[in-house]
Amino acid sequence: MGDVVTNPNGVVDQAGVLKTARRIVVKVGSSLVTNEGRGLDEEAIGQWCEQLAALVQQGRELIMVSSGAVAEGMKRLGWTVRPKEINELQAAAAVGQMGLVQMYETKLRGCGVGSAQVLLTHADLADRERYLNARSTLLTLLQLGVVPVINENDTVVNDEIKFGDNDTLGALVANLVEADVLVILTDQRGLYTADPRRDPSATFVHVARAGDAQLEAMAGGAGSGIGKGGMITKILAAKRAAGSGASTVIAWGREPQVLQRLCEGEAIGTCLLAQTPKNQARKRWMADHLQLRGAVTVDAGAAGKIMGEGKSLLPIGMTAVEGEFSRGDVIAVRDPAGAEIARGLANYASSEARLLCRKSSSDFERLLGYVAEPEMIHRDNLVLARG
Repeated sequence: MGDVVTNPNGVVDQAGVLKTARRIVVKVGSSLVTNEGRGLDEEAIGQWCEQLAALVQQGRELIMVSSGAVAEGMKRLGWTVRPKEINELQAAAAVGQMGLVQMYETKLRGCGVGSAQVLLTHADLADRERYLNARSTLLTLLQLGVVPVINENDTVVNDEIKFGDNDTLGALVANLVEADVLVILTDQRGLYTADPRRDPSATFVHVARAGDAQLEAMAGGAGSGIGKGGMITKILAAKRAAGSGASTVIAWGREPQVLQRLCEGEAIGTCLLAQTPKNQARKRWMADHLQLRGAVTVDAGAAGKIMGEGKSLLPIGMTAVEGEFSRGDVIAVRDPAGAEIARGLANYASSEARLLCRKSSSDFERLLGYVAEPEMIHRDNLVLARG
């Protein structure tokens, strides 16, 4: 079986994945949220919200990616078969989203935790500016102790309903906020080496490496007529999440206190381990970035703080800007002699950066009309040049 672990002895590595996790993205599927299409399952949503609230109160950061808008809309409209026409799917999503978000808001508020609705599309995360705006919003909500409830904006985007799935969206959100773990709650216990309904010799996969090619061969098709994703979408989502260093756990959503037990270190479901720690994954990507859009030159004081103290780059330490780049582009940081000392993600476009050179953050609003971040490059988005 190669890297795939199918016996319980392999769960040692799994136990610590959520026990030490601070930022967690939880994705729950339509069949669970809507009790196989019979309408929103108030009791189940309430139980998940209680667990989310308890974890937030422990100091953890939680994001919920919830399916169920289309399924709830179908129920409210009296439809028993998922429609194929895009306009009908959009109508169902619009109707169902009302009840879905209201349910989460009510249950979380009852547990003493705030919530926020965030509608995203894959296009939002492909566009640099919208990506950074979404990231800033979500990180701010997490800092405030609010649980963002995310769903695809199915009401307005055709391709998302035709080709998208919330497993993939969950992975993209994990990448977006640099989560430690993605938890996919589903109506199955986890991953088996084959479909146990058809193959009695199938064994359960406790732990494996995310991205292992064998996993895709094991995964079958969709098991429910309500949702869109099957186990294959979860395997591919885990592979995507691992790109930013997030491991993935696939577990049965109706397991009692599943989130709290996972966070206490209990091995539940299938754990697909990322092979690169999230900080290393991000910084390696920036270090290997070949298409630098531009550069900023800094004074000796700023260079010393970046190299010797691991500080962020503040505009007040910048002396010059080279090239044309946008917010979110990878740019070089050069010392007074012109040597590259670091590179990272720019918080401001080149045209704005030129205005901010040698300026304090108190001047930003006067110069630009707004303030995005106090740093030109935050230290979390900065990697030192290789020596």
